[in-house]
Amino acid sequence: MEQKAIVSLKNINVKFDGEVILNNIDLDIMDKEFITLLGPSGCGKTTTLRIIGGFLEPDSGDVFYDGKRINGTPPNKRNVNTVFQKYALFPHLNVFENVAFGLKLKKLPKAEIKEKVKKMLSIVDLKGYEKRAVSKLSGGQQQRVAIARALVCDPDVLLLDEPLGALDLKLRKDMQIELKAIQKMTKKTFVYVTHDQEEALTMSDRVCVMNNGKIEQIGTPIDIYNEPANAFVADFIGEANILNGFMLQDFKVNILGAEFKCVDKGFGDGQAVDVVIRPEDIEVTTPEKGILTGEVTGVVFKGVHYEMEVKTRGCVWLIHSTVASEVGSQIGMYVAPDNIHIMNKLFPTAYNEITASVIHADEEENSVTISVEGNDVEIPNTYYEKGTVLKIKLPPEGLKIAGNGIGQLNDAYIESVIWKGEYNEIILESDERKWIMRSAQDEQVATYVPICFDFSNAVILPVDREGEDEV
Repeated sequence: MEQKAIVSLKNINVKFDGEVILNNIDLDIMDKEFITLLGPSGCGKTTTLRIIGGFLEPDSGDVFYDGKRINGTPPNKRNVNTVFQKYALFPHLNVFENVAFGLKLKKLPKAEIKEKVKKMLSIVDLKGYEKRAVSKLSGGQQQRVAIARALVCDPDVLLLDEPLGALDLKLRKDMQIELKAIQKMTKKTFVYVTHDQEEALTMSDRVCVMNNGKIEQIGTPIDIYNEPANAFVADFIGEANILNGFMLQDFKVNILGAEFKCVDKGFGDGQAVDVVIRPEDIEVTTPEKGILTGEVTGVVFKGVHYEMEVKTRGCVWLIHSTVASEVGSQIGMYVAPDNIHIMNKLFPTAYNEITASVIHADEEENSVTISVEGNDVEIPNTYYEKGTVLKIKLPPEGLKIAGNGIGQLNDAYIESVIWKGEYNEIILESDERKWIMRSAQDEQVATYVPICFDFSNAVILPVDREGEDEV
């Protein structure tokens, strides 16, 4: 039987202080499903939850509940309830009184309140805790009280905003299983927000991966893990080797100078691509039988497998294997064609391409100045007359994050950080465009940084006045 959407978001846009938080979001949430909004801090997932709950109105777009447009409907008029990370329990009320609070506001008969609370406490495994002070409960028990309080009023949709964040690791893992069991038992729609990919994979019927105010991919946990839409999704969901490659032809890709068979086609011969290979999909062989060979540089026992770091042709690969190889030994690596995932690159070109006019020229100093997004940027060891239009190809290595906090271009937003085995590939967004850089340093996604330019390896050519033909 075809599922129906209980909540639909259509063309949702939100800005705060001129900054785009949600960018044209479309999302259908199905009745009685457990769907997780997953992504890094600042990606827009909590804002999406607040819009569903009625705590925030979108700047544009429509919110539908069971097919009816509900823009402007206040939270208490929506058949939706919310569980927050800080459970917001009433410390002066006991367990029963906390769970019964919403029912008392509805002025239900005492007998009915007692019956509903008793049933809900049984569902969340707190039977017999009715008179217990909430301050005497463990973190997991407090969370179950918050869930019971939200569910006892019989909402169709329960919104959960990182409710496991305050719990320790073991309790968090236990509560993942319990939350899924509660959702199945109550047959409610759960919309869960987290940045923890293990939580998403463990509990969800579907996962909605978000980044930079957009939905990158929606699918089952298996689909998201096995068939990521791009390198960002692959990196965020589980561990992965994300490598640079180029297509030799359909079904053949070059990785680090070696030819691998794959099952992908349609990218075009010579097309640069991102290649994703999961650590468990690499078969360790003898050097003679491997497509690539490498040196084992590290081994860590993980309980059910060994995690090995292997360096080959300057690139570090991660391998999961039930058998460990000794550090310093040479091994071969083989990957079956259907375990190699080819995808388009997140950044469309290999260089940062800039077209700008010379606004100041100093022949004596052999330098020119151009304007980049309203900022004066000097290019040393280069001279062209004032007014000359330059076309610049700046390699990713020519972009740096200013260590002193003062850049030639400030407040660039870090959209993604992907480890490529040799360096971090970082995509940033400024006011007018996106940039690509490479760095040995790890950077935090969804933060703002100042950047500066190093033109020493850039290709700089003048173009004619119409900006058509290179001279």
